[in-house]
Amino acid sequence: MTVFVYVNTSKQVGDVEHIKVFATTDAAEKWFEENDPEGVAFEYEVIGAE
Repeated sequence: MTVFVYVNTSKQVGDVEHIKVFATTDAAEKWFEENDPEGVAFEYEVIGAE
């Protein structure tokens, strides 16, 4: 299983808007269209997910 992670570098660590985690590319793409059209998310494997 993988997730897609977006980091808003204009926010401080711990800020609720600093990191977004998406379960699917569709969810990420929809959020980007509405919130940050130039943003990108990176795919990461979830450790321990079966």
